[in-house]
Amino acid sequence: MILHHRLDGPGDAPVVVLGPSVGTGIELWDPVLPQLAERWRVLRYDLPGHGGSPTPAEGFTVENIAGALAGLLDALEIRQAAHAGVSMGGAVGTALALNAPDRVGALVLICTSPRFGPPEQWWERAELVRREGVGPVAAMAAQRWFAPGFTGGGPYLRMLRATDPEGYAACCDALALFDATARLPEISAPTLVIAGAADAATPPEGHADRLAAGIPGAELTVVEGAGHLAVAERPGPVAAAITAHLDRTWKGSPR
Repeated sequence: MILHHRLDGPGDAPVVVLGPSVGTGIELWDPVLPQLAERWRVLRYDLPGHGGSPTPAEGFTVENIAGALAGLLDALEIRQAAHAGVSMGGAVGTALALNAPDRVGALVLICTSPRFGPPEQWWERAELVRREGVGPVAAMAAQRWFAPGFTGGGPYLRMLRATDPEGYAACCDALALFDATARLPEISAPTLVIAGAADAATPPEGHADRLAAGIPGAELTVVEGAGHLAVAERPGPVAAAITAHLDRTWKGSPR
């Protein structure tokens, strides 16, 4: 599996990996990139079938994506990194922290979950997208992604409309099978959970609170005025929370 990626920031700085949500890409992180790239080497990647990442010929799991990310770190000669991810990007970070704990120095889970609801809803969405394309999903995305009154959603909805339908559907299939609930106590990386107070897709209650309760020592921050894409809606508080967590828990390791 090939993950299109981009590096920004000082070449000799510790690395922070930023993972996107389904239907978005590298550019999801643009609002917080200037602040993070001042001090960190920032590695962003596209999910399979999103942005510059090709859609694999066969299906995959969240754990497969985490394995591909570990392979990317190997190729870039990065021994350990911090990982921050939104929604599915958070699930990938969770899987990486569980299956390759030595690769994750610190973890930030943003608007994500240990389990994204009943698998049937994801299989139904995958079937819809395979049948009709991403249009029907894009038509409802603003309600799922943003807090009421947010007017800056255009760029993110365009990312969704540009996503390969099969890549999107395959990611839905992967999310249907993802359930890290029972393994959360195994995560050893210092973890910050960030939730959007107005997140309709993964509300703080039942998602972020389960992550924070299940991961040893995890802290929970709820960002007011933010929906599912809190990185886009409230970049200042999100970037500040990420930076404070990394400053407190992880200074980086030799590459």
